[in-house]
Amino acid sequence: LRSDGTVMTWGSNLDGQRNDAPTSAGFVAIACGGDHSVALRSDGTVMTWGSNLDGQRNDAPTSAGFVAIACGRDHSVALRSDGTVVTWGSNIYTYGQRNDAPTSVGFVEIATTTASHFATTERW
Repeated sequence: LRSDGTVMTWGSNLDGQRNDAPTSAGFVAIACGGDHSVALRSDGTVMTWGSNLDGQRNDAPTSAGFVAIACGRDHSVALRSDGTVVTWGSNIYTYGQRNDAPTSVGFVEIATTTASHFATTERW
């Protein structure tokens, strides 16, 4: 992510990780998964590109109001301004990347790893 809000990509393009990346400005955060990426726009919307094998792109939220994003290997997490968490992508091996996502509010930060977990600063 450049200081002017544009995104620069490099590396493999097998699943569109480079050619499908955004070319406009206005991004404030970026997160990368195994073969997909997510970018957060200044208006609170998210944009995804790369692999869609497990819904990493097509299942992404289309609404606004997001303040943070994170990616796991094949799933993504976004935090809304009201403290709720939205997840999409893989739920492989029933690790719960999507189905076990918290439904309460009050979260202030999200983080994820390349494994099949994500964490917040609040327990549920």
